[in-house]
Amino acid sequence: MKPLLPFLLLAVLPGGPARAQTAPIHLDSVAHQRSVLAFQQALNAEFRNPKESPLTPAEQQALSSLPFYPTQYRYYVTATFVRDSTSRPFAMATSTVRRPTYRKYGELRFVLNGQPQRLSVYQSQELIKRPGLEDYLFLPFTDLTNGHGSYGGGRYIDLRIPPAGTTVMQLDFNKAYNPSCAYNHGYSCPVPPAENRLAVAVPVGVQSTH
Repeated sequence: MKPLLPFLLLAVLPGGPARAQTAPIHLDSVAHQRSVLAFQQALNAEFRNPKESPLTPAEQQALSSLPFYPTQYRYYVTATFVRDSTSRPFAMATSTVRRPTYRKYGELRFVLNGQPQRLSVYQSQELIKRPGLEDYLFLPFTDLTNGHGSYGGGRYIDLRIPPAGTTVMQLDFNKAYNPSCAYNHGYSCPVPPAENRLAVAVPVGVQSTH
């Protein structure tokens, strides 16, 4: 993809269907470790792929692996999922003047390190028009590691809409990744809304020195 195209597959859905979190049950620690490793391998493969990577050709060739925090099972949590049927579409701020339209789809409520938390999940009003992408949800967030081990502008997690009647979802912060503009300023990346700023550190997922 070229810089400044609408923020779609590379930045919002860099892994497509294979990388979005869909597991309906909570994995044990061994299965979870395998799941995170598969995520990391898929992400590394994308960053080496000239058709998908935000890196320069030289950076792609030199890449052995993106920097990942050590996997921690406690940052894989079961969250109560509360749908929001009343929210209206809004223009989400980005790192450029572009303002893509999203709608708040619901909230994930969970406990992290003994503290109750909540994060909103959003649905792109552009992606729902694309076959095969209608069920994607976007979770941008910030935490206390931003600028101190993780990317200063926040990170993203990909999710999929669960079946009707679902009241819980599995949320794995070990699968948090950086927006493309963390590697190339030519991309336009959504800025996590204020309601998604966690007041705790989340030292898992992809790291960054920026």
